[in-house]
Amino acid sequence: MLIAGFPAGAWGTNCYLVAPAAGEECVIIDPGHQATAGVEEAVAKHRLKPVAVVLTHGHIDHVASVVPVCGAHDVPAWIHPDDRYMMSDPEKALGRAIGQQLMGELTVGEPDDVHELTDGARLSLAGLELTVAHAPGHTRGSVTFGMPEQADIPPVFFSGDLLFAGSIGRTDLPGGDSAEILRSLARVCLPLDDSTVVLSGHGPQTTIGRERATNPFLREVAAGHGADDIITAPRRGM
Repeated sequence: MLIAGFPAGAWGTNCYLVAPAAGEECVIIDPGHQATAGVEEAVAKHRLKPVAVVLTHGHIDHVASVVPVCGAHDVPAWIHPDDRYMMSDPEKALGRAIGQQLMGELTVGEPDDVHELTDGARLSLAGLELTVAHAPGHTRGSVTFGMPEQADIPPVFFSGDLLFAGSIGRTDLPGGDSAEILRSLARVCLPLDDSTVVLSGHGPQTTIGRERATNPFLREVAAGHGADDIITAPRRGM
């Protein structure tokens, strides 16, 4: 399996291209702010043919390049219906103070072909099997994508802004909910095997085992504590 990832734009959002191997079809995950050039560089370097864009959530730092990327390769985008409006109205998704700073810098809107994600869906794209888990809390429509273990390759978990190395996503923007994100961590992350590789929306890769042992949020959730116990711990992402 081939996973080519790079941080893009002002927020350093990780964009991933995933394929069974070089020279084959691929899925693009979260082409965010200023990601277009990086996507095209990875496509050319690995001789890939994109067949779809899949989005972990609708914040502009994860979707800003979805229209040009989908248009260049004539492929659909997949997003949860609760976050679909964010592609066309990022100011509403981020709050007025942040949104006003961005409106003059970004072109927003939907690609021509949009499909909606549902919890538990299994996407068969580019010879890959992606399992969708609805994981609200950072946004109402946040999702994660899981890939099963293959031969000597451990399971892979694209966590978006749900789980980071050492932290979790912020919940102070419209649609965020501290109690909800903790429930999502418990339901979506805790059952995963320790060997699962976590590729998040920001920052370095990690594993579920490492986060189970060291991430203050995941440790407190595993211990049965709620939002009131850990609300002051630092969080990351837009």
